[in-house]
Amino acid sequence: MIRRDFIKNIASLLGLGALPVAVQAREAATRRHLIQQCPLAGFQYHEGEALWSQMSAGNRLELIREPANPFDANAIRIDWNGHKLGYIPRIQNQAAARLLDEGTRLEARIGRLETHSNPWNRMEVEVWLVV
Repeated sequence: MIRRDFIKNIASLLGLGALPVAVQAREAATRRHLIQQCPLAGFQYHEGEALWSQMSAGNRLELIREPANPFDANAIRIDWNGHKLGYIPRIQNQAAARLLDEGTRLEARIGRLETHSNPWNRMEVEVWLVV
């Protein structure tokens, strides 16, 4: 049984019929649009290699703006479960940086993992606009 269905069943048994409706309304109102796919920059310099066996496609990533980054004012760091993996590439981060600065809700996920000698080909990041 899917967790969501389990919660709906328990709520209906307890007379909390309004709870599933609220949950369904919130889920229906949330839409995600893929706005960017890019490689992970800096994979070889951070914790990605040590965490490789624990990660899988679809895992949620955290986008962290670093406007004071001395190398790139548009820097967006990518973390997985509190571990720094790398960055959105400098040549591809302007739009996402602007959206984050404006308070737009973005989510990121691992799009693809590939065993490859070139660190730029190890991980693909997907950035989603949440509306």
